[in-house]
Amino acid sequence: MQLRYGFRLYPNARQRAALSRAFGCARVVFNDALRAREDARVAGLPLVTSAELSRRLTAAKKSAERAWLCEVSSVILQQSLRDLDAAYRNFFDSLKGKRPRMGPPRLKSKRDTRQAIRFTANAGWKITTGGKLRLPKVGDVSVKWSRILPSTPATVTVIKDSAGRYFASFVVEAGQQEVLPPTASAVGIDLGLGHFAVLSDGRKIDSPRFLRRAEKQLKKAQRALSRKEKGSANRDKARLTVARTHARVADARREFHHQLSATLIRENQAIAVEDLMVKGLTRTRLAKSVHDAGWSQFTAMLAYKAGRYGRTLVRCDRFEPTSQACSACGVKDGPKPLHIREWTCGACGTVLDRDINAAVNVAKAAGLAVSACGAQVRPERVPAQRVEAGTHPKPRPKTVRQAGIARLQAGEDVKSCSLPSSSSTSSSESC
Repeated sequence: MQLRYGFRLYPNARQRAALSRAFGCARVVFNDALRAREDARVAGLPLVTSAELSRRLTAAKKSAERAWLCEVSSVILQQSLRDLDAAYRNFFDSLKGKRPRMGPPRLKSKRDTRQAIRFTANAGWKITTGGKLRLPKVGDVSVKWSRILPSTPATVTVIKDSAGRYFASFVVEAGQQEVLPPTASAVGIDLGLGHFAVLSDGRKIDSPRFLRRAEKQLKKAQRALSRKEKGSANRDKARLTVARTHARVADARREFHHQLSATLIRENQAIAVEDLMVKGLTRTRLAKSVHDAGWSQFTAMLAYKAGRYGRTLVRCDRFEPTSQACSACGVKDGPKPLHIREWTCGACGTVLDRDINAAVNVAKAAGLAVSACGAQVRPERVPAQRVEAGTHPKPRPKTVRQAGIARLQAGEDVKSCSLPSSSSTSSSESC
């Protein structure tokens, strides 16, 4: 299993300038290669191969127009070409249905919210004995080490976000070396907006609503940004203020997801969660609240932590009627409006909480044995009612001959009825 560890970088002014040059060179190489392939596609020529792009890059570094490409490490330029290949590969895989639908590669801009360069092992980067990150043609950059890397990293990616912060992202190989001791508990999770998560054991985790709580501060910062003249230094400062406010909101949400997912993984051997259609929910009037909750990020954390620590994560089908079925007897009595938070089952008389009942049904649909508020873990078998056993086929209408034969077999008097011959089709010969 490959894991990514991120640490905060604190480069000085000279190092920030060197990183800015590296970001710009990697961006120019990516755009030149993309433009070359698009020109060949429009002209009806074969695809420009990666080897040809690499030869063109080498020739461009020797020209007067692109001589400044030599000021940065050649590894990050080659990795920029690899990034373009990966973008094309992902796009074609999405057309084949191997991954979610995505668009073709696009040109990069220096105003993008994220700038990144990647150094591989042959670039000569290393971690010094003093705890600094030595990058080629950049220098020794100070790092805030918050934890220890489990193994020697293969690559390091230097990232600059929209708030002007720098991060170093290391990719390391980590297997199931930290398998937690097994437990006998299992839990189902019902994700929502009123409560971020409701567990099948009855616990309810409130939704922090980080974006809603920061809306007043964001409104003030965005109003100040709109009043600044475009292209001025004051506008850049105001933009950084807005970006840092958003970054604090995202960091707080990510920390909340990490803590909650780690607690659930530590306490339970198996976890069931509903497979929500988040992309569809973000197109409704609840879009802001759905984005603020961050369900996709939370379930992704549950997935990789379950694989790392030897736990089981099961996803329940999104079309499972978890809010319509009684968790005690399993009877489905139809959908209910959202304002109904508690209801009584008409079949067994159990008083059910809407969210807890849904969490228990999520776990049962995933095959986990859980209980809440006295509900049965494995409901007893209830004989189906006559009206629920299915529809019986209607008997086919009998002909006159068949009706007469049936009456003869029953011992009835059929003297007044003359049975028609098989060749006769006239209705006057019938009874």
